[in-house]
Amino acid sequence: MPATPRILVSNDDGFQSEGIKALAAAMEGLGEVWVVAPEAEQSATSHAISIHRPLRLREVRPRWYAVDGTPTDCSWLGIHQVLRDRRPALVVSGINHGPNLADDVTYSGTLAAAMEASIIGVPAIAFSLAGRGEFDFAPAARFAQALVAAALRSELPAHLLLNVNVPPGVEPDGYVVTRLGKHSYGSEVVEKKDPRGRPYYWIGGNEYQHEDIPGSDCNVVLRDQRVSVTPLMLDLTDEKSRPRVASWRLEGYRQF
Repeated sequence: MPATPRILVSNDDGFQSEGIKALAAAMEGLGEVWVVAPEAEQSATSHAISIHRPLRLREVRPRWYAVDGTPTDCSWLGIHQVLRDRRPALVVSGINHGPNLADDVTYSGTLAAAMEASIIGVPAIAFSLAGRGEFDFAPAARFAQALVAAALRSELPAHLLLNVNVPPGVEPDGYVVTRLGKHSYGSEVVEKKDPRGRPYYWIGGNEYQHEDIPGSDCNVVLRDQRVSVTPLMLDLTDEKSRPRVASWRLEGYRQF
């Protein structure tokens, strides 16, 4: 008889966040649910991993752990330590308090937890609620449950990585399998002075604009108010640039 699939849940908003509670609850009934998440918020930590200090792993309650590290650390410890006797069938990360659209994937701690699992060889899905302020996670949790149920019924590639964004304030009428879009938060830098007169800076402006790219995650979520499901890959090789770079001639060096 096949073993019940294990589902490892993580995030970047911390183990006490409402988003991870909603996601973990949605996974109940689909498999054996385990949670390994940061002790405190780790938003925008990207794919940082703690290799220069020890990590603390604290059991909060049965099958629920807090780590004093990054989302990447959580996936690493969850797969290689907590579930070392039998790997999870799937890692899910979220539900993030805010969007992870377009270029956000390079900064997102939510996506990093899923990304690390994918690198290790465990299929992974990151979920985000693309809103601000008040968060109703129920529609996103329902979609997560449906998507994960479908995923577990399928033959999943070991390195599968999906980025999912759910529009806020609506019950979506469907979803689109999208590509990454393009957006900008502006280029504003706010300069101020501390009490000793030394300058300090805030980066990351509040201005938000996205390009109108048909089939992109930004268009689908922000314009059409549907869920975007974006398959991602970790091979960043720019194949189009390889011949161009290979055509360069470096004085004193032979190209092989």
